[in-house]
Amino acid sequence: MSPRENGAQEEPVIRDNRKIDPETGKARDSAGDAEAAPGDQGTETATAPAEGSARDLLAERTADLQRLQAEYSNYRKRVDRDRIAVKEQAVASVLTELLPVLDDIGRARDHGELTGGFAKVSESLEATLGKLGLTAYGAKGDPFDPTVHEALMHSYSAEVSEPTCVEILQPGYRVNDRILRAARVAVAEPSEEAAPEETAAGSGESGGPDEN
Repeated sequence: MSPRENGAQEEPVIRDNRKIDPETGKARDSAGDAEAAPGDQGTETATAPAEGSARDLLAERTADLQRLQAEYSNYRKRVDRDRIAVKEQAVASVLTELLPVLDDIGRARDHGELTGGFAKVSESLEATLGKLGLTAYGAKGDPFDPTVHEALMHSYSAEVSEPTCVEILQPGYRVNDRILRAARVAVAEPSEEAAPEETAAGSGESGGPDEN
């Protein structure tokens, strides 16, 4: 007896998947397509939230990246600014310590003692300090400015029309716009006697016609 006869194996199932009915010649409605449609709709419904979540996550990560880039850029600017400030402070401290040496060189030059090899050394020193931004200021005849001048002597003079530096007792030094030492000067102001004299002269001129 064969296995098929004793029921040990099921009969094969044959499905007719032809889209055209061989008997009527008309198109058949595919059951498989009808069953697949609901499944496709479910897949599209599940995919839409996933895509929306991915877009939200991408936007969040992009915002985080932009924020980190902005913070890093600000950090670099702050570090560069602090580095420049520290450098300028260090240079200013060294130059301040050298100002007495420059004062000695200036006095030697005024007395005609700056000659020979010492003159060359002093010129080289002054040139090097100039490259670092050190400049001297203060000249006779400059208007007096209390922000950059220190008045050690005071007098009146008819030769000036405003407070004026009539003598430079010690030059001032600055690095760029930073004052290392104010110039020490003698200041002269307009004479207090000039105004009364002008008033008297004016009154004498006006009294002439009345006498006649």
